[in-house]
Amino acid sequence: MFTLFGIGFAAPWLLLALAALPILWILLRAVPPAPIRRRFPGVALLLGLEDDETQTDKTPWWLLLLRMLAVAAMIIGFAGPVLNPQDQRAGDGDLLVLMDGTWADARDWTRRVERVDALLDEAIRNGRRVAIVQLTDLPPDGELPFQAADAWGNRLASFAPRPFLPDQEALAAWPEQWNADGFDVFWLSDGLDWTGREDLLAALEGYGEVTVFENPRALVGLRPAEFEDGDVVVRATRSRTAGATEMQLVARGLDPNGVERQLTAADLVFAEGEAEASVALNLPPELRNRITRFELAGIRSAGAVTMTDDALRRREVALVSGRDDREGLELLSPTHYLEQALEPTADLIGGDMQDILLANPDVIVLADVAKVSEAEVEPLLEWLDAGGMLLRFAGAKLAASDVSRAEEDPLMPVRLRAGGRTIGGAMSWGEPKALRGFSETSPFYGLAIPEDVRVTSQVMAQPDPTLAERVIASLADGTPLVTRKRVGQGQVVLFHVTANAEWSTLPLSGLFVQMLERLAVSTRPAQPTAEDLEGTVWVPDAVLDGFGVVRDAGALPGVAGEDLATGRPNAAMPPGLYTGEDRRIAVNVIGAETELVATAWPASIPVEGLAVLRETALKGWLLAAALALLAVDVLASLWLGGRLRRVGSSALGGVLALALLPTLSEAQSADDLALLATAEVVLAHVITGDQRVDDVAFAGLRGLSDTLWQRTSIEPANPLSVNLETDELAFFPFLYWPVTTEQPVPSDLAYAKLNRYLRGGGMILFDTRDADIARFGQASPNGRKLQQLARPLDIPALEPLPEDHVLTRTFYLLQDFPGRHNSRDVWVEAAPPDAELVEGMPFRNLNDNVTPVVIGGNDWAAAWATDETGRVMFPVGRGFAGERQRELANRFGVNLMMHVLTGNYKSDQVHVPALLDRLGN
Repeated sequence: MFTLFGIGFAAPWLLLALAALPILWILLRAVPPAPIRRRFPGVALLLGLEDDETQTDKTPWWLLLLRMLAVAAMIIGFAGPVLNPQDQRAGDGDLLVLMDGTWADARDWTRRVERVDALLDEAIRNGRRVAIVQLTDLPPDGELPFQAADAWGNRLASFAPRPFLPDQEALAAWPEQWNADGFDVFWLSDGLDWTGREDLLAALEGYGEVTVFENPRALVGLRPAEFEDGDVVVRATRSRTAGATEMQLVARGLDPNGVERQLTAADLVFAEGEAEASVALNLPPELRNRITRFELAGIRSAGAVTMTDDALRRREVALVSGRDDREGLELLSPTHYLEQALEPTADLIGGDMQDILLANPDVIVLADVAKVSEAEVEPLLEWLDAGGMLLRFAGAKLAASDVSRAEEDPLMPVRLRAGGRTIGGAMSWGEPKALRGFSETSPFYGLAIPEDVRVTSQVMAQPDPTLAERVIASLADGTPLVTRKRVGQGQVVLFHVTANAEWSTLPLSGLFVQMLERLAVSTRPAQPTAEDLEGTVWVPDAVLDGFGVVRDAGALPGVAGEDLATGRPNAAMPPGLYTGEDRRIAVNVIGAETELVATAWPASIPVEGLAVLRETALKGWLLAAALALLAVDVLASLWLGGRLRRVGSSALGGVLALALLPTLSEAQSADDLALLATAEVVLAHVITGDQRVDDVAFAGLRGLSDTLWQRTSIEPANPLSVNLETDELAFFPFLYWPVTTEQPVPSDLAYAKLNRYLRGGGMILFDTRDADIARFGQASPNGRKLQQLARPLDIPALEPLPEDHVLTRTFYLLQDFPGRHNSRDVWVEAAPPDAELVEGMPFRNLNDNVTPVVIGGNDWAAAWATDETGRVMFPVGRGFAGERQRELANRFGVNLMMHVLTGNYKSDQVHVPALLDRLGN
């Protein structure tokens, strides 16, 4: 294709006709021939007369230029100009398009599909057969599915990235099943150097030329969250280390109402030349227990999401006391302060030691327990070796016993001195001692020590060469306060004071809670091995798709414990959360040891980017411009000849008719609207100005109307579109108002009309359509627009839709109100503060008026939408779960319309027992 000034021409030889434009100029100047001027005295009698038709003696230069431009536009248009012409790729044989299809492709999946579509267009022009294969979904028979290129166009939408890498064994055996003589390869690489890529490339080069398309930007992934010194540490890794990069890490989880929200966020910074970055989050235990996953903001990829499991959840702690509580003296109980400190963050269990060991808790606390029976020592040591923590506190019993005196007890971290600072002995001090600052090797490092913490008594540790390594907290004079010893994967920790306030004020301070938290965090159970999980089956609870979206596992089969222990996701074990008998385990795309390595292609392989510059044919535009110029030429010629004035009066009349037409049609349309809206029940939506959104809203109400026809006695007519500025709203019982960021704010007159509508019993369903990325009340563009639109409206106090609201039972019994998105975040008019549970009924005596507004973001119209033939227009979810979600959306629509049209009918059922009782009397 010939290219000139960045524009290609399909028939460049036609441009030679431009050279004839000067000749055309001369011809136009010569025709018609200029008249000969002769002086004739009689012409004076004709002065002042005007001829109806005139003819100029020569063509004006501007009219000649106009005609020249029209001819030039036609010449260039017929030459086939193309903007952004693409170089045609050589080759006429079969073409194999490979897509890695991993989680690393998800961030720019749309661009990859566009690149494949452009390659298909080239193949269609060149008459090549094409086979498209996604390496994460290899054909079961291994054959290369070569077909006509135009047969793949409608099938591109079925491809999607998977949250795992290609199967190595299947990939190695795949080339052996090919039955083809030769073909070229266009490989859309994900940019990662995974095992098997080099062998596959070598096999492909034996069949033809290989061209790679790849995004040069670095890939980023999140490793599983870990505990370090009381903080939740999240690490990220990237495939390329050039340049410093800053990202935002977001923690998501359920709020107290069970709604998923962003719980916290932090900046994660990659330094220049560093492949890893980390951020430490110091979170309150209650907040930490609610976190379900961490993700990198702005990256749509399963690798940018890490699920959390029971490692960040509440832990089981067993409390064992060495003496009975004093009756009525709760504050003197050995475990009172422990219970107060641990109840908010742990599940406390009790009982004798044998029952406790059978429960396999995370931590066992012995408060002033001196001796453990010989039958319990061995099970305790096995439990410690498996990763448990034994936390001991001193007291009168321990001080008076001979435990760990002559030789170190296996369940004690140090040997204890027989004498020293003990209760009733030589432990009487001149004044209480304060705590020394914690060292950098202590798990308590960084905690602030309150000035009022004092120790009056303690048991003393016997000095030995290893004592300094085992001390993690000490007093101001250097005597050990807390000691620790490792036992297998677990540890034994001893507080040399009591767990109550008899020997110190430590249990009365906030430092006590922080120290217990640091110890509990630092003894998190180890990652289970294949031996630990052997013979078990784990059921998927929630899984990630390739884009990092959490989805319900549905009917996916269970996974063997041995496979789960590997932590490598695949088609049979997608990343997500797996549930066993007593715990949950997260399988993430990026493991703790995973490193992202960028691909290094051989110099013989051409590598191109993913950007696609679409060719734009300019022929139609230029020919249209030529026709427009010729039309202007006709008008100019009529004007010069005086003929344009004849049609002036009729043209003026036409203009006036057109000016009056909107007024007449407006009056006619107002009457038509009133007739249509009052003759039958009609559902209506507010016109937003966005044609696509308005079309979806109309189709949604059409689908809801069909559902009402089929399932209820309501028989609505076709829905209507309402203009808030010009249309009367009183005709409609219900308005659906989709919120867009670009829709104009109504005028004051429109707001006055809306407030009259709400006070008169009408209902408006506000739908922000963003529940997949935000929740009502959170900052989102549509949410902020809704706040702006609703501010002048007379809306009562709102609350999340309660479980016993009349909307949950007007026709169907519902607890969820999904649309195309599934969120329970639906807001209605708040119940009166004195609402109480009705005797004999499962719900309160709520305000039984129709709520004037319902607010949510589930995009209900898209879930209800049907075309003229009754077929659904938009997908909802996947498979059976998606169809179930659509059914619930339709049921919510039926309940909503029943609530609008029947008012307090269902709510009045709470009075049925009283009415029956009165009738009986």
